[in-house]
Amino acid sequence: MSQTIWIARHGSRLDFIDLNWFNQAQRPYDPPLALEGEIQAQQLGRKLKSATIAHIFASPFLRTVQTAHIVADILDLPLKLEAGLSEWLNPDWMSSQPETLPLEILAQSYSRIDNSYKSAVIPQYPETETQLNQRVSMTTKYLIESFSEDILIIGHAASVVGSAKTLVPETPEIKTSFCCLIQIQRTSEGWKMLLNGDTSHIK
Repeated sequence: MSQTIWIARHGSRLDFIDLNWFNQAQRPYDPPLALEGEIQAQQLGRKLKSATIAHIFASPFLRTVQTAHIVADILDLPLKLEAGLSEWLNPDWMSSQPETLPLEILAQSYSRIDNSYKSAVIPQYPETETQLNQRVSMTTKYLIESFSEDILIIGHAASVVGSAKTLVPETPEIKTSFCCLIQIQRTSEGWKMLLNGDTSHIK
């Protein structure tokens, strides 16, 4: 059975542009997109316009929700938030459990969100790299087993690598620039990577 899995990273994040943002933020580990990131997300959506994507899944962190929502608008699809695609809950990066907005609050601002979808995997803080890889692998396998159509996964650098490596483990390096695009297709011989971190759509 043919199936294409598209995997993308979120767009450029505000705290990488405004270095003072972190110290002033109510949720310092959940930055939004920068303006540049919103433009990148629009370009990503246009790149995928001709694809036959049936489902979009995204991490519940704000930058991934915003990226996915822009793409979902362009593709006219609902958006499912999956906690298993979350950022790596690395204690070296985060001194505590990162706070994200509740689903019902996000849904008020991002109308494409499908409130009926419930996350299959819930990450636990703190998280080792091994635990991250296990969590992302479990999530990716759940999504491809539960949804037979072509899907788009929008996550973070670590979860993008984890999802891609779950399907094509022999790939030596997964490229994870902002709004990069990976395309993996199921063939009679297994999963095959057609795009690895493509950014040709970003002008």
